[in-house]
Amino acid sequence: MNFEIITDHQRLTEVCAIVSKKEYLMVDTEFVRTRTLYPKLGLIQIYDGEILALIDPIEIEDMSPFWQVLKDPQVTKVLHACGEDLEVFQHYAGCMPSPMLDTQIMASFLGYGMSAGFASLVKDFLDVELDKGESRTDWLARPLTSKQQDYAAADVYYLLPMFELIKQQVIDSGWWEAVEQETALIISKRQSIKNPEKSYLDIKNAWQLQPNQLAQLKILAKWRLEEARRRDLALNFVVKELSIWKMAYYNLRSKEQMLKEEFDFREVQRHGNKLLNLMAESDNVSQSEYPEKIARLMDFPHYKQIFKLLKDQVKIVSEECGLATEFLASKKQLNQFLSSQWKHSDSVGMTPDVLSGWRKELLQQKLLAVIA
Repeated sequence: MNFEIITDHQRLTEVCAIVSKKEYLMVDTEFVRTRTLYPKLGLIQIYDGEILALIDPIEIEDMSPFWQVLKDPQVTKVLHACGEDLEVFQHYAGCMPSPMLDTQIMASFLGYGMSAGFASLVKDFLDVELDKGESRTDWLARPLTSKQQDYAAADVYYLLPMFELIKQQVIDSGWWEAVEQETALIISKRQSIKNPEKSYLDIKNAWQLQPNQLAQLKILAKWRLEEARRRDLALNFVVKELSIWKMAYYNLRSKEQMLKEEFDFREVQRHGNKLLNLMAESDNVSQSEYPEKIARLMDFPHYKQIFKLLKDQVKIVSEECGLATEFLASKKQLNQFLSSQWKHSDSVGMTPDVLSGWRKELLQQKLLAVIA
């Protein structure tokens, strides 16, 4: 592989002008994420069939030429397992790659599972063994080692020929339109930004709380998320999830009570006063503003039996069309469907995945028959 490392704005501008004339551009990122809420971008790799480049966003202050390529409607960006890459681009560029294709999604339409790894697909399609030993390396350190550079370049160098083979097979199998729909679905989910007002719904065991306790948890969880965003700190490094749940469940009103409930001493030192002030603030919430008690699907009558019947129908469709059952309808997607049927107020304006796009024709009749 012959690749270049781009460390200045002028060369980045020149390269982006060239690759923007191509129909497809292979893209990958390397990042580090330990204690931070957002990933720390260390490298961007691109390959258009001629130019193979490693873009150094640590050295280049103005990345706008590449962000323009991400948004260029004439260039389809091709990634593999794009989920975290999309998060990187949303944070740093404020946009998603568009238009975009994902070879992991494409492979799923060829009968692979939802999490087909890049190295395994390269082996299957190109008969090339990739060394993935650098996947957990520190991509923020400089200078990058030659092994790091080779590893990063390979991720887009082999992506192109693999993409071309997968693309043809997907077209031949008749799934191309479905691939485009599934990609759009992935992007739409990654684009949605969590509303701090609803972050309490993500707290484990929030369903155990009564409405007045949920009002407390709502205020605590909102502050925790906003603090995490402000400081770019992973949520549990602000305050542990269990801690804010305990604050609401036990109605804790002093640091002594917090320590008695086995809060970390440093957590109490740093945020004890703030948490207690938020608890006091919750006293001003009127009863009419209390959140509804959270209804769990598994508490609905016959949930387990109905869920099994749904899975049985998905399995039948899977055997008919050749797609993996988990890709057709994951546990999360089936629960989303049941929520739309049983908890109507929670799903206003939201069509379940299994009743939209390419899945609708395959699954809708069978799944609704189970509910009926």
